[in-house]
Amino acid sequence: MTARPPIPFIDLKGQQARISSELRRRLDAVLGHCQFILGPEVAELEAKLAQLCGARHCIAVSSGTDAIQIALMAEGVGQGDAVFLPAFTYTATAEVPLVLGATPVFVDVDPHTFQIDPAHLERRIAEVRRDGHLRPRALIGVDLFGQPADWKALAGIAEREGLFSLDDLAQSFGCTLHGRPLGAAADATVTSFFPSKPLAGYGDGGALFTESDERASLYRSLRTHGEGASRYEVLHTGMNGRLDTMQAAVLLAKLTVFADELKARERVARYYDSRLGNAVVTPARVPDSTSAWAIYAILLPDQAARADVQAALRTNGVPTAIYYPRPLHLQPAYRHHHNGIGLPVSEDLASRILALPIHPYLSEADIAHVCDSVLNAVS
Repeated sequence: MTARPPIPFIDLKGQQARISSELRRRLDAVLGHCQFILGPEVAELEAKLAQLCGARHCIAVSSGTDAIQIALMAEGVGQGDAVFLPAFTYTATAEVPLVLGATPVFVDVDPHTFQIDPAHLERRIAEVRRDGHLRPRALIGVDLFGQPADWKALAGIAEREGLFSLDDLAQSFGCTLHGRPLGAAADATVTSFFPSKPLAGYGDGGALFTESDERASLYRSLRTHGEGASRYEVLHTGMNGRLDTMQAAVLLAKLTVFADELKARERVARYYDSRLGNAVVTPARVPDSTSAWAIYAILLPDQAARADVQAALRTNGVPTAIYYPRPLHLQPAYRHHHNGIGLPVSEDLASRILALPIHPYLSEADIAHVCDSVLNAVS
């Protein structure tokens, strides 16, 4: 019997075949005008992204991490400041405060949606205020795995506590909350165009969104070495954080199919729900929202069960991934910045979570094979 070919965890080749004509047209245009840094495609992309997520301003930058850094630099976040963020997320969210001299304060997450827990956030802010060594200064809420965090609650806490609020939309660009796309729920929003994201380039890239004219102007300056009206007028200590024009061209080509791809991701997620919901813990939905489904993660009973299922799926040509095998407060780089309290939900999720393939180019046969493999592995 011929072995079944492995299913791709992410299928960039399938997407590229679909957009090849538009992609070539866009790239050829850049090669024709040779404005490789901040060419006209960057401004076009910024306008389209701002419109798509309902924000007044979009500033395209070199990566999602640089977007976080620019946003915090603009607020003057630094030594002695506490930046509150979820423990169950990717390292970029935590490393930027440390690069700027601030201290990340890790917050536990909701056990069902995996989003930052507003009630625990309030307790962590109160702890920092009682301790008196750090100034509560900023909140970074992460929209994890494609779904939105509870921005009504988070924005309310930030306003009451006098915190700058930053929405890390890197995994969830294209999701909606209360009938509106995310992009203006916080003081500023950042996203990433890393190749695995729902809207992704062919390299690093990112963007910031804000309703503030003043912040937008400062972000544009900081991404280009702090320059002012001319290249050689330096107003701020900035960085080289520009999005190159070729990446903007790629993203413009991908935007032509983005809405269709979001629908396809939802179709896969619903199929997984219907087939797997009685056998494993499938993702809970954030109320009154839609997901961009960057990641579809199931929960197994424990770490041993996860290892067994992962091995069985690998044998059947079904790739998996663990997001995340260790919460940030237990990472060697961050342990000594953490006050040692347990974050039980994040710790539990890290031991049981397993991500299945989810992308717009999974065939019906592929989706069925993933489900059959999971059901056989847990039976």
